[in-house]
Amino acid sequence: MKIPFTKMSGSGNDFVIVDNRDGQVKDAAKKDLVIKACARKTGVGADGMIFVENSQSEKADFRWDFYNDDGGSAEMCGNGARCVARFAFENGIAASNKMTFETIAGPVSAEVDGTTVTVQLTPPQDLRRDMEIELNGERIQLDHLDTGVPHAVVFTDNIKDADIQSIGRGIRFHGAFAPRGTNVNLVQVVGENRIEVRTYERGVEDETLACGTGVVACSIIAALQGKVKTPVEGKTKGGDVLTVHFNPENGAVDKVLLEGPAKITFQGSIAEI
Repeated sequence: MKIPFTKMSGSGNDFVIVDNRDGQVKDAAKKDLVIKACARKTGVGADGMIFVENSQSEKADFRWDFYNDDGGSAEMCGNGARCVARFAFENGIAASNKMTFETIAGPVSAEVDGTTVTVQLTPPQDLRRDMEIELNGERIQLDHLDTGVPHAVVFTDNIKDADIQSIGRGIRFHGAFAPRGTNVNLVQVVGENRIEVRTYERGVEDETLACGTGVVACSIIAALQGKVKTPVEGKTKGGDVLTVHFNPENGAVDKVLLEGPAKITFQGSIAEI
């Protein structure tokens, strides 16, 4: 069975996208397909896979079914959301360049302007400030915010040389975030409205070149601490810059927008599963 796909990159965060509105790929087959397709050396290679499916709501243009490369379902992905919005626009799945689609985290709105896509994410929740955990005999101070998926945020003065593998894996599996676990972000403030971010993503279990919801979490927490002003520009590990717009008022945040590039890299078909 051949399955057509489009490979897309959202600031270096890459995804295999399949139009599955005809139900060609059954739910029972998805996990195995995701693992095989996302494998870097034997498959297409990607951080995650997105199935575009029919919405059951008149208020949405379509529904997505998102998976990390380990085959695990995830609630939300900011860069994936930007990529799937452009995919839907380019393929006539959305009626116009402005659309809404369903995710596990809730409805997401998007607007496509050429290769730039802006998505309005679901409202952030579960803000935990000034947490302190023990890791490898050391005390680490961090903050936590769920921006569709959970994110731990650790500020550093030397992001370039930080050991994100050790720190990321240790915090990701720490008991303080059980049983869901958490993504882990190292962030350095480099300007009045600019930060640099490196992210260790659960499910991928490695550092990725970019994480949209991670940049959003870092931007919001940095703004709430008075370290930056909005809009916040977040430079990713891959070098692209994501812009985060939001309104921080009295410790609360709403109307969170994530803006950045979403590129089509190639198209093809998966020959067998």
